[in-house]
Amino acid sequence: MMGHPLALVGLSDGGAHVGTVCDASCATFALTHWADIDLRDRGTVVGQRADLNVIDPEKLALHRPRMAADLPAGGRRLVQHATGYRATTVAGEVIVESDRMTDARPGRLVRMG
Repeated sequence: MMGHPLALVGLSDGGAHVGTVCDASCATFALTHWADIDLRDRGTVVGQRADLNVIDPEKLALHRPRMAADLPAGGRRLVQHATGYRATTVAGEVIVESDRMTDARPGRLVRMG
């Protein structure tokens, strides 16, 4: 299945088991273990609103999961950080720079239909 050109591995639990599952790492895990990335022939987005990730494949890595007690009423959840994301933009605004979140929150809810 992994070899199929239309296959994309993912996991989502909708937050139901945040104390036992940390599925935020799926994309980074797929990139570090399953992907052979060669994106040198891609186009540009000059002047366009875009959601982009600028990735440093040499530094792309997952860190150990840790427990955080930052949910309402002291609820606990697993958190797993990654490094190697030089920048992430949403709607043309930088929300991650050098593996750290910025204060920008340009995204919005998109509804179908």
